[in-house]
Amino acid sequence: MKKEYTYDYVNGTDVYLYQKKGMFRINTDTALLAHFMRIEKGERVLDIGTNNGALLAVAAKYAPSMLYGVEIQDEAAKLARYNMEHLGIENAIILSGDVRNMSLEKVDVVICNPPYFKTEEDSHINLSYELATARHETYLTLDELCKKVSEVLQEKGRFYMVHRANRICDIIEALRRHRLEPKSMQFVYDEAKEEAISVLVEACKDGKANLHVLTPKMIKR
Repeated sequence: MKKEYTYDYVNGTDVYLYQKKGMFRINTDTALLAHFMRIEKGERVLDIGTNNGALLAVAAKYAPSMLYGVEIQDEAAKLARYNMEHLGIENAIILSGDVRNMSLEKVDVVICNPPYFKTEEDSHINLSYELATARHETYLTLDELCKKVSEVLQEKGRFYMVHRANRICDIIEALRRHRLEPKSMQFVYDEAKEEAISVLVEACKDGKANLHVLTPKMIKR
């Protein structure tokens, strides 16, 4: 690969893949979600906003029958395809485009590390187009995400997401509006900060109300 690419791993796993400098890259939330999500053998998995394919690469370790990734940025989608080929993952299909307008097959599991900030937050849609798209809800709001997840999930299918802890009320409201019942939740703390910074969420389509709040995770610096 050219000099603008690096070869990195998802923390806590043996998954290495290529990333492009200047684009959204593997971070702590990627690793947190990779360890939180539960994939069973033979399941069909969709990653919305797959970026370089890191979460799909981790999911492949659990022998799913099929992996799908959707990415709105063409360059990131090409890189995800390259990573799948590089890792020898033959049962992965990477689609380039806006997930809101796609007709997708039903799956058993959806995973997503979505844009966290409303367009009016984190103000200056600050960075490059690639980073701004990954960080802000310009093309995919939380409500639109949950609506699409509900459409593509099989009955009792599972949804795994990492998001900002300060949006927990928005998260629960959006999930339930679209028939996604929160089943487990885990708050993530940075030892240098007083409040939770992230939250990991598992939801079940048309599941019964019975939420388990798990022991918090602490990120040590």
